Amino acid sequence: MSVLVTGGTGFIGAQVVRILLEKGVRRPVVFDINPSTKLLDDVADRIEVVRGDLGNFSHVLNVVKTIRPRVIYHIGGMLSVPSDADPAASFRANAMGTFHVLEAARLFDVAQVLFSSTIATYGIDVREPIVDDYTLQRPQLFYGCTKVFSELLGQFYKRKYGLDFRGVRYPSIVGPGVKTPGIVQYNAWVIEECAKGKPYVMYVKPETRCPVMYFKDSARAIVMLGEAPVEKIKMVNYIVAGPTPAASAQELVDLVKTKVPGARIDFKVDENRQKLIDGFTKPLDDGLARKEWGWEPAYDQERIVVDFLEELKIHPERYQ
Repeated sequence: MSVLVTGGTGFIGAQVVRILLEKGVRRPVVFDINPSTKLLDDVADRIEVVRGDLGNFSHVLNVVKTIRPRVIYHIGGMLSVPSDADPAASFRANAMGTFHVLEAARLFDVAQVLFSSTIATYGIDVREPIVDDYTLQRPQLFYGCTKVFSELLGQFYKRKYGLDFRGVRYPSIVGPGVKTPGIVQYNAWVIEECAKGKPYVMYVKPETRCPVMYFKDSARAIVMLGEAPVEKIKMVNYIVAGPTPAASAQELVDLVKTKVPGARIDFKVDENRQKLIDGFTKPLDDGLARKEWGWEPAYDQERIVVDFLEELKIHPERYQ
């Protein structure tokens, strides 16, 4: 079975590649604008890496035409802060990139496309106390706008061309080695900086609860979704949640201090970032993902911190 993973050298994509290899997929093809295999150091000889730009239709067409995958895991794209800083680049990578993937899938008879989306599609003015798959999507960030477009485009290709399109809406993803700025990266950086013996300043209020998911769970989720029988898939695009309820910033700090003796952590609220983060703190209801394809996270907040620290200890070269 031929499989293509866009964004496959990145944070979530590399973990997806590992899971696919464990499941017996032979030489998955990784398509990424960044050809570095640092995050795939232990399996680099078992994959094929194709350097390419999602925003360039020729690049996408060529790789899909050449390998004729049965499945595309479409994980590549620009994240929230870079997208707001450069909307034109985000439009090319995220919106047009998804169109290019879906159109190539149509032209070359790809059976299934699995898409990585985000709870940023819901915006910061949600009136309901809990966010679920039926919550109105009115994103405030440009990143969220491109993801809503991509979700709806995938549903169009499903209806018009019969493509088996499915998507997951992730909360904030936590894991080691993340360098790209994000409004809720404190969930990861407080663990990593303290593990390195450095002090860290939490820029949110202690009571802030931001839904998160561990990067290993995020990879599990999209692979699980792809394996579900097609007759089970009704919602098409699904919220997936991590630890529920989400830990508060203070609870996270307390947990880090128990696992990293001597950790130095202070709070100094950045009101601008706090205002944005407040829009993404409502609890998530992933009941449909659980019901339709059996989703359940493997990592609670304590296990996230423990495994995160273990990853930094065992594989420091990956996350420098």
